[in-house]
Amino acid sequence: MAELSHHEVVVLFLSIGILLLSSRLLAELGRRFSLPVVMGEMIVGILLGPTVFGFFAPDLFNSLFPSTGPVAISLQAIVRLSVVMLLFVAGMEVQLPVMLRQGRLALSTSLTSMIVPFSLGFWISWHWPEMFLREAHVQPLVFSLFFGTALAITALPVIARILMDLNMYKTKIGMLIMASAMFNDLVGWLIFSVVLALVENKGVGTDLGLTILYILIFGILMLTIGRKILNRILPFIQTKFSWPGGVLSIGLGLCFLAAAFTESIGIHAILGAFIMGIALGDSVHLHERAREIIHQFVTNIFAPLFMVSIGLHVNFIEHFDLSLIAIVLLLACVGKIVGASAGAYAGGLNLREATAVGMGMNARGAMEIILGTLAFRAGIIQVELFVALVVMALVTSLASGPAIKRILARS
Repeated sequence: MAELSHHEVVVLFLSIGILLLSSRLLAELGRRFSLPVVMGEMIVGILLGPTVFGFFAPDLFNSLFPSTGPVAISLQAIVRLSVVMLLFVAGMEVQLPVMLRQGRLALSTSLTSMIVPFSLGFWISWHWPEMFLREAHVQPLVFSLFFGTALAITALPVIARILMDLNMYKTKIGMLIMASAMFNDLVGWLIFSVVLALVENKGVGTDLGLTILYILIFGILMLTIGRKILNRILPFIQTKFSWPGGVLSIGLGLCFLAAAFTESIGIHAILGAFIMGIALGDSVHLHERAREIIHQFVTNIFAPLFMVSIGLHVNFIEHFDLSLIAIVLLLACVGKIVGASAGAYAGGLNLREATAVGMGMNARGAMEIILGTLAFRAGIIQVELFVALVVMALVTSLASGPAIKRILARS
């Protein structure tokens, strides 16, 4: 059996230690200036990657963060685990009762905030693919489905944090934004799972209709029967198992089992983790402390490793296309703000409140970065478009909070 050599073990531990320590230090520094944690982690990746460190000290960079070999494979495995756990935690943020309680207003906002940006992205990328550097080997349908999803998805964790900072989480507008963002994330990741299944071309991925059927069956079963089973066993786990290790290990174990199942039938592992997160997080018996422990464990250990790893493989200066970034940012903002605002206005809010909802829904954050990273690694998009999506995610996340505050302050 092949094993890591003594030197490779040292390099692996050294690289992980550097990534975790540097990301935490810069994230804490960014918090002093009210910057999102994800931005600090991304900056660390850019500083440690080929953009800065690799440019000035290429030999040392390649020895610490090799692109091939056992250390690179080990880091890649850790990053894959991180993505699966991140989507699991994102799923736990989706609370189906909250979506249903918002009624007609949430329904109209959710639909328009998804349909308008998705249709805009799909239509433009279908007719002018050269604008977004689509390569010839990428199917037009796959590329357009991805780009439409990239414009339509919303960062639920970022929005929740913004609303909490503004003391709006429990208000009518805050709950409306959360319910709509939950719907966006749910539909967006379902569509993206279909895209990845088509690209990977394995098993059911060769048949679009069968892929969609498998996704729907899995989602419906997990959110009905699976959810009821979890509701039954959670009280036993939380009272009879050791605390908090029991809930943490059982929750993550179920996450990996669901991820393995969806991966085995030709659908990306992220969907299994996301749906399992919804089923577990929606349980009335899951203690808030247990939810917070899982969230803290994943977001403070594995999330930084994923976010920093993005910058380790991309030269952001070399692939910085200002015109492409401007186009993506404009399309993303127009599609999401207009779509969400129109739905909220049609549902009964006044123009000022509806615009605030649109601004809140415009935050993309880590979800957009995860989406772009998976698409880039799957060969759906080129590196220039990936950089544009990352910049768009960071700009929209930074702008949403101040925009909401400014709009509502006038009233």
